[in-house]
Amino acid sequence: MFNVIVADVDETPMPGEKPAAYVRRLAEAKARAVVGLARPNNIIVAADTAVVDGESILGKPADITEAASMLRQLRGRVHQVHSGIAVLRMSDGQLLTDLCITDVPMRQYSEAEIESYVLSGDPLDKAGAYAIQHAGFNPVEHFHGCFASVMGLPLCHLVRAMAKLGVYPSVNLPVACQTALQYPCPVSRAILRGEQLG
Repeated sequence: MFNVIVADVDETPMPGEKPAAYVRRLAEAKARAVVGLARPNNIIVAADTAVVDGESILGKPADITEAASMLRQLRGRVHQVHSGIAVLRMSDGQLLTDLCITDVPMRQYSEAEIESYVLSGDPLDKAGAYAIQHAGFNPVEHFHGCFASVMGLPLCHLVRAMAKLGVYPSVNLPVACQTALQYPCPVSRAILRGEQLG
């Protein structure tokens, strides 16, 4: 059983902060922010995801104009998604973090597609102004990385981190992830072996 708690943390990047450090810091901050609501036998899992174009972190757009601008910026190019996770064991306070970096090749969607997608409102609460899983917009073609990471929670990285704490899920999360997303993941085995991709 699990509970979902929204952690109230300041997501402003620090001056000169690199994307990988940024998402790890926020994942850890989110985990620590909810410690007071957890029980001694709980495991806290927190995550943060950033869309990264070069060294620029693209957050959630402020409005539809900024959403359209972000989508134009990413169109037809490869950018990266950085997902940081933090796993905190309450019984002894041990905290582990991990990082997944995924290349995301955006397709050459049209101006009409941008307009329609932006007006749907979906991009307004998404980093980089898109959801990779959005069937109507379908922003990505020929994807070969960790799909779950781009959605916000790299499950193989989570399994890897939890195993270091001696915690094992009751289901095969990589198989469940691939089944739910209908995506035969080409990188899950490498991640579970401990390789750092990206």
